[in-house]
This record gives sequence, structure tokens and C-alpha cells, in this order.
Amino acid sequence: MSQRRDGFTESVEGPPQPAQASTPAEFTAALRRLRLWTGLTYRQLEDKAAAYTDTLPASTVATTLGRATLPRERFVDAFTRACGLGEEEVRQWLEARRRIATQKPAPTGDEGGDDRDVSATGVSVPAHAPRWRQAAGLLGAAGIAVVGTLGVISLFHGSSAPATPPAMPVTGLRMLAVGSWARIHPARAPELCLTEGRDRTGQYRTAVTAQRPCAKAVLPLVFLEPLGKDTVQIQWHHPKYGIGCLTVLLKGPGRDLLEPRDDCADDNRAQQFRIEPFGPSATAHFRIRPVATGQCLSLRDQDTKDGAEVVQGRCSGAADQDFLIELISPPQVATGRTQ
Repeated sequence: MSQRRDGFTESVEGPPQPAQASTPAEFTAALRRLRLWTGLTYRQLEDKAAAYTDTLPASTVATTLGRATLPRERFVDAFTRACGLGEEEVRQWLEARRRIATQKPAPTGDEGGDDRDVSATGVSVPAHAPRWRQAAGLLGAAGIAVVGTLGVISLFHGSSAPATPPAMPVTGLRMLAVGSWARIHPARAPELCLTEGRDRTGQYRTAVTAQRPCAKAVLPLVFLEPLGKDTVQIQWHHPKYGIGCLTVLLKGPGRDLLEPRDDCADDNRAQQFRIEPFGPSATAHFRIRPVATGQCLSLRDQDTKDGAEVVQGRCSGAADQDFLIELISPPQVATGRTQ
């Protein structure tokens, strides 16, 4: 007998099993299904791991489950225990990981990794700044079809938002305490959304943040994760490229642009943004300030065109520093299966 739970068909008698996984990508997909089976958020998993004296930051869980490479053994141990599995079930997951590790060579940079060290808990320690994508060629071409065919949207949070949020981590924004899905609009052009774009000067070659028509901004999905009072991490979730955290570039050819990077870390000030009410208190307008610099996000040269890049600069109170944040329902988890 089986039932639907968060978009997957699983046995009611127990959690997903790793026995059928034969590749790193299949093993990580099984871990994603396990997380969905528990119904726990990344923050809740972090708290449960702490009860076992394990260190499992929410950002580490999000980043690891968003990849197709084989997680570290220490991560698998801490994660499966946080999911509530017993000693025998944890042992089965660890044995499955060891089996796959001995059959497959170490992943290369072409398989989604990069030349960086990884701590025992899976926390990335970059030797250089990794990039969420090496090219910005998607730009709306993926559309909904990608979600349906890839069948890996399970990296998204699957729980529905309650009618009354339990807290207000951002003043004036009725976010959930564990974070909320959102769209961010330039207030002067609410038909546009902040999404994936490219540096129109051609000096910076990877994906950056830009304004584009919302109808073309299907992917990536935006998730705001609270880090402290009025401070969030802005995550981009994509079924193919995983999870990237918007990061302010402080030097180099991309200076002052925002790039999604896969080395998400709660303590990286370049990935922290302060959300402040902007304008009359009765409005839902905000300005967004990178914690690393204290400046304000705006549009390059106050441009109103499709594709204008988001940059940081002096807080001037100009119209292009005024943003609307629209909280949206959690995305449906798709598996490509039919009932």
C-alpha cells in the first residue's frame, strides 16, 4: 500500500530506502525524498541534529541536497539521525554510501563540484568562490517544462504556509519563521521581477541578478531565509542547478553585482541582506541593504529596461531603490509521475 506524501509515492510502513541508489545523483535524490518524507524544514533538521550533538547547519543541508555529488559520510550520518532514523536504518544509509563511493571515482568539477575542502559535516570551505552556474544562457528558456521533466523539484520546501505565520522575522513582512517563498519586484515596475540575468557589458560572464518580466522569470524560484531580525539570505532554487545564495561581489570585473553562489553560509556577510520598510508605514515597500557594505540595492544607472542589472550603491532614496516583496505559496513538488 502506498500514499502520496509531499509529491512522492512512498510506502506508509517506513521511510524511503537507499538500496536502489547506484550513483551519487540517485543517492542524493534519495536523501531529498527522505527529507520530504519527514516533513521537516532545514531549520528543524538543524535543531534535531543538535540534539544528537551533531553540527548540521540549515544552509549545509540545502546546499548538499541541491547537488548531484556524493555527500560526505559524516553528513549522511548526522542527516539520517536528524530525520529520526534508528541505528539500523542509519547503518543501511552509510553502507549504501560506501558501496557507491567504492564504485565511482571522486567527482570532478564537471560533475558539480569544485576545488575546495569540505569539513566533516559537509560545510564547504572554498579555495575560490564557486559559481552556481558557469553561463547565463537560460534566461527564461527553461520554463515550467524543465520542472516537469527533470523531476528533481524535490529540493524545494514542500510544506504549506499556515494562515497565520508564527512570527514576523522581517518588520512589515508576514514571513514564516522558517522562511518564505517570494517574488521581489521593483516598486516602480511591479510587472518586473528580480531574477537571473547577465552583465550586459560582457565583463562578467556568469549569472547575475537583473530585472525581467515576471512572465519570463519562472525559474529560479526565490526563497527568503531569515538569519536574524530583519536580515535574510536570498536563495535561488533551480531544479537543475540546485540552490544558489545571492552574493554581493566586492571586487573584480563583477564588482557591485549580485551573483548566485553555491557556497551558502549563514555567516557570510556578503550573502546577508537587511530588509527595511521604505516609504509610508502602510505600504509594503522595502529597501534591501547588503550587510557586508551597508549600501542599498538599486538598478544600474537607474535603468527601467528589461535586463537591467541589480547593483549595490549609495543609499539615496531614489525610486530604483524601492522594492515590493510578494510572498507566494510553496511550489508544488513535481516528480514526473502520474497518479
